[in-house]
Amino acid sequence: MPPARPVRRRSRVPRPVRLCLTLLALVLVIVLGWGAGLTVWADSRIDHVDALSQQEDTPGTTYLIAGSDRRDGTAVSEDGTEGARTDTIMLLHRARNGSSYLISLPRDTLVEIPGQGRYKLNAAFAMGGAALLVETVEEFTGLTIDHYVEVGFDGVAGVVDAVDHVNLCIDQDVDDDRSGLQMTEGCHDVGGEQALAFVRARYFDPTADMGRQERQQQFVGALMDRATSPAVLLNPVSQVRMAGAGSDALITSEGTGIIDVGRMALTARSAMNGGGTLSMPISDPEFQTVNSGVAVLVDEEEIATFFAAVADGSAETRE
Repeated sequence: MPPARPVRRRSRVPRPVRLCLTLLALVLVIVLGWGAGLTVWADSRIDHVDALSQQEDTPGTTYLIAGSDRRDGTAVSEDGTEGARTDTIMLLHRARNGSSYLISLPRDTLVEIPGQGRYKLNAAFAMGGAALLVETVEEFTGLTIDHYVEVGFDGVAGVVDAVDHVNLCIDQDVDDDRSGLQMTEGCHDVGGEQALAFVRARYFDPTADMGRQERQQQFVGALMDRATSPAVLLNPVSQVRMAGAGSDALITSEGTGIIDVGRMALTARSAMNGGGTLSMPISDPEFQTVNSGVAVLVDEEEIATFFAAVADGSAETRE
């Protein structure tokens, strides 16, 4: 007697549901493949520099963000240093408890530069590049830098244009010939050229660098909001433009890729939205030095406590 033929069981999942699940899986594969491909492509365009120290790691994740004008070495500053300089220096820290802080480090802050002496903070970059800037900031703050991200000012406009615009606010009418900033009082969607002027302008503002720091923090938050908005993240064309312009504008530490930059963006957004934009305790914003002109002098009694609170996530945030 021949063996009985096995009975084929009919699937309990209706055919339309199976078809939808198959299509969903296909879309998921395409999306994941697109994201992976875009990441590899963007990573291949980023330049890297040996910037990180061998300091013992500190809790949390710390990013050092530098905005630079790369010069040909013929420019000489008032303190006698030459070459490339950083006009913007920011520290971004995410503590273990989830608190995020964005702190502007005034470029004219008087600090001890290892092996060089006491100079303005931005002179460290001119003297020893990214590595010396990182080492200087680590000694100054007590925080170990995990990721160094340098943004070329010549690429800022391209990044903004890649996401179409950023929304920036100003409390007065401005027509500044030096920076090219032209804005009326209020909030405006601006393109790359005006966004760049916004972060560089200082002479129209009586608070000079202090006012510029606040505008730079505002710009970082506005760019992060726009870059992580559905209008950009869900638009493949915008994704490619942003990834291309962003990677071309960046120089990062070895091992810091586009995924790390994305995490940095989310941390910055969290800091901005959570009131975590902080200012260092300053004792004298116009301290006259012997060899570096006018510098920013920090409050030596409060600065260590300030950065200790940033490190453990207990720093007081703005309402």
